[in-house]
Amino acid sequence: MWDRSGVPADIATIETPELGDRSYAIFSGTDAVVVDPQRDIDRVLAVLSDRGARLSHVLETHIHNDYVSGGPELCRITGATLVIPAGESVAYARRAITDGERMQLGDLTLLARHTPGHTPTHMSYVLEEEDRPVAAFTGGSMLLGSVGRTDLLGPWLTDRLSHLQHRSARRLSGELPDDAAILPTHGFGSLCSAGFPVGAADTADARHQRAENPALLMDEDAFVARLVAGLDAFPRYYAYVAPRNREGARGPDLGLPPLSDARELTERARAGEWVIDLRERRAFAARHLVGTLAFELSDPLTTYLGWLLPWGSPLSLIGRSMDDLAAARRALVRIGIEKIVACGLFDGDAGEDLWTGVATGSYPVVGFSGLKPYEGDPGEVVVDVRLLGEWRAGHLAHAMHIPLHELPDRIDEIPAGRVWAHCAAGYRASAAGSLLARAGRDVMVVSDEFSGAVAAGLDIVSECD
Repeated sequence: MWDRSGVPADIATIETPELGDRSYAIFSGTDAVVVDPQRDIDRVLAVLSDRGARLSHVLETHIHNDYVSGGPELCRITGATLVIPAGESVAYARRAITDGERMQLGDLTLLARHTPGHTPTHMSYVLEEEDRPVAAFTGGSMLLGSVGRTDLLGPWLTDRLSHLQHRSARRLSGELPDDAAILPTHGFGSLCSAGFPVGAADTADARHQRAENPALLMDEDAFVARLVAGLDAFPRYYAYVAPRNREGARGPDLGLPPLSDARELTERARAGEWVIDLRERRAFAARHLVGTLAFELSDPLTTYLGWLLPWGSPLSLIGRSMDDLAAARRALVRIGIEKIVACGLFDGDAGEDLWTGVATGSYPVVGFSGLKPYEGDPGEVVVDVRLLGEWRAGHLAHAMHIPLHELPDRIDEIPAGRVWAHCAAGYRASAAGSLLARAGRDVMVVSDEFSGAVAAGLDIVSECD
């Protein structure tokens, strides 16, 4: 029944790569259970429909911080039972599950295992066939080569939860045979993952985790010290998502407002609203409506726009096609950003030229080799917008450090002169460049892998031992 090369054959994986998360649908004949569904449940319903399956339960491993859960709505539509770890207070009907409880799924059994660490009440679910564990749905507990971060509930709990995370991983590992599949929700780029390099494999079994996961290789105190030292900033929108998940969200509105012309979008930007241009970063740099901001439609969009956007603010989107606008809309409702007030197209489906009769701006985009001739020159200001951990691992000797999520409030700290914005690959630098341009600064965006700084011969220093 099980495909030992990876994910068991009767488990469907529903990926959300822009958030680094996965949901799962487990099947036994025509019965199904879903684990940690995202808010846009049409994807889940399509998988169930394709299999002709009836959903009996939705299992939540924990109250999520990084996305709005689709669990309450999925249960409302299908009549399934929503299962939440005991000890969590929520505003909707659910079954509160405790450690050691079992649920039947056709010929299979799901065993609840309390695995505190990512949250105090966190629950993993072990799938058993004929009383033998064949897979573990580990949520934000044991990840592939890492664990879920332990600081999301506040610094006063971080040390305690970090110790619990180590013990939970050890306990779960001790109950699983070598070939049991480890199927986490987080850890594929998610910022809910702790500061360990995650495993390169797309899937992994317990044997691989025992050989690679720091929680299973290091003693408790050393593990906690390393985990806590590696924790960095996490997105500001997390503070709004967890309460939303306790309230229970209805299904998302994926509709778009009528298309606006360039004049309306420009007026919105001039009024201080966030007007987001989803085009490729170099296309934005070459020409854009004055005051608009560059957040390219790719995987980092949700994280960084959700991080920077003042929560609840009206948002406008500009794209090249209706498909691009719809994709951005879907990505943003997953984290609870719903207030899309206007949309526009650049020579897209509407066949319109959005440039007509409005002011436009531009700025250069270069690689690190383009910065080299100006290294250390007076009047040239280099701003590194990466996270603190990235900065400490190695940064340009002449750069100043302002993480992207702090930039809107700290632009006035940047000395006079031309500003070169860089990050690790270019996405954050592009967003930073547009924020700087909106503030009236003379901008150069460095869109390049940070390794390009070494190749260009720039002076790099490190704060690491």
